Amino acid sequence: MKQILRTQYPARLISLGFAMLIFIGSILLILPCSVQKGAMLSYIDSLYTATSAVCVTGLIAVDAGDTFTPLGQVFLAMLIQIGGLGVTSVGAGIIIAMGKKLDLKERNLICAASNLNSGKGVIRFIKNVLITTFTIEIVGAVLSFCVFARDYPLLKAFGISFFHSIAAFNNSGFDIFGGYKNLIPYQEDILLNMITCALIFLGGIGFLVIQEIRQHKFSWKKYSMHAKVVLSVSAALIIIGTLLLKLTENITWLGAFFHSVSARTAGFSTYPIGTFTNGGLLTLIILMFIGASPGSTGGGIKTSTFLVLILGIKAAATNRAEKAFRRAIPKNAFCKASVITLLALTVVVIGTWLMVVFEPSKSVIDLLFEVTSAFGTVGLSTGITTELGVEAKILSIIIMYIGRLGPLTIASLWYFTSSERVRLPEGNITIG
Repeated sequence: MKQILRTQYPARLISLGFAMLIFIGSILLILPCSVQKGAMLSYIDSLYTATSAVCVTGLIAVDAGDTFTPLGQVFLAMLIQIGGLGVTSVGAGIIIAMGKKLDLKERNLICAASNLNSGKGVIRFIKNVLITTFTIEIVGAVLSFCVFARDYPLLKAFGISFFHSIAAFNNSGFDIFGGYKNLIPYQEDILLNMITCALIFLGGIGFLVIQEIRQHKFSWKKYSMHAKVVLSVSAALIIIGTLLLKLTENITWLGAFFHSVSARTAGFSTYPIGTFTNGGLLTLIILMFIGASPGSTGGGIKTSTFLVLILGIKAAATNRAEKAFRRAIPKNAFCKASVITLLALTVVVIGTWLMVVFEPSKSVIDLLFEVTSAFGTVGLSTGITTELGVEAKILSIIIMYIGRLGPLTIASLWYFTSSERVRLPEGNITIG
């Protein structure tokens, strides 16, 4: 068995790791000690919740606050944490903590999972990831506690604060308030809104960018091209999203800003999404589809992919080279970005069509929103998730899994042969 695993491609091992974690999580969540007395939890709902947690989505078939015991909520937080950091990163962290060394296969696996170009400095990177994650989450929990302590007993406020901080940084929209409330009771609380947005933003820009910010502080010139792309596109999307949501919805500027940030794969809401207009829902769908950044806890096609697409289209229209921040875009970047986007659109379109077949009574915009939310591992919903049938929930589970791993990773699972060496004569195809 060990020999078989060693011969597999990194993509297959990463996919298997996530699948195993989801299965284990579904068993842990359905245990009697995890479910509150009087609460009903079927295995499909347990599997759905485990998938949503591991894939850091936040879509819920049952309310976590009303269904799970404190122990069950601890299990849920652990699944979110491991899913956000990545199975390989957590595994590597445990190996390092035990004082053992990582072999070449393990280093390559971490590189594939973390979008690293080489295995140089992998151990240092993993240590920095773990230290950074826990530091940010602790700070977030302490600041959140200042808010929740006003409304809950100290012990419960402590638990809610840590759960919220973990969920926010890992871009998972879970909450344990009960009653499907999410953050609606705190829609006017500036402190909690800003804390949550900061945690979401830091979790969504990726560990490589966080590392650069720590090293270079706010010296823009010292940032790499990747960091500049991630930060600039993220800021632009947040600003544009805020303006569009304010124009389409009767919400405050704070609410528009919060949902613009949250739609970038976090899934928290301070207003009922089901009350949004089609214009607002479409804005959120676009933000969810683009998603967070490479190497982060979020999903979507990623901010860098989106920018490369825009620059590639601009270059084709103006007959100029693809460039950004006085640097040329890598030659194959546009091709890869196009493939990822096309695969993502295929998943969303086919998923929406199947959802329409499974749930004919639901509106197309609601189902499109649900599918995009699942693919982008966002967790926002118009309120139809709990009403979905078994077939629709299984489909949503598959889409969340694809969204977390990435459509290109899933597509590469069936890659069995080495690259072709035979060169064929070029044919002529008319395009455009």
